[in-house]
Amino acid sequence: MQSDFSVVENAMLLPWSNGQVEVQINKMKTLKRQLYGRASFALLRKMLILQADR
Repeated sequence: MQSDFSVVENAMLLPWSNGQVEVQINKMKTLKRQLYGRASFALLRKMLILQADR
């Protein structure tokens, strides 16, 4: 815990956050898990096109 003190302190004091990056990574990992082994390229393409229309 002591070795991460500066990281925790910076997270509390600085205005920056990597939250949006983490959200995008989580979405991508979820999508990959859903499609693993049963999705063709055509299905992946359709899903991405539909998501872009939102």
